[in-house]
Amino acid sequence: MKLRPLHDRVIVKRVENETKTASGIVIPDSAAEKPDQGEILAVGPGKKNDKGEVVAMGVKVGDRVLFGKYSGQTVKVDGDELLVMKEEDLFAVVEK
Repeated sequence: MKLRPLHDRVIVKRVENETKTASGIVIPDSAAEKPDQGEILAVGPGKKNDKGEVVAMGVKVGDRVLFGKYSGQTVKVDGDELLVMKEEDLFAVVEK
């Protein structure tokens, strides 16, 4: 199944955090927090401004982004857990 987000929404797949600290301590799954980073899988066309013009999105497919722990709506597609959220819920793009 393919998803095409509407307006200024994006589809994000969470990227798992490291389960080991810098000193080598392994963090069990039950103690690990939800990751707050993800990769954008799909981007909507953008939001309309007051003049009715579509304003292009500031992110693109493949960008790695930061977002709040409880941001977005969780959906399951083909066994994968994805997030649907507005562009304004994203905090930053992680530059490589």
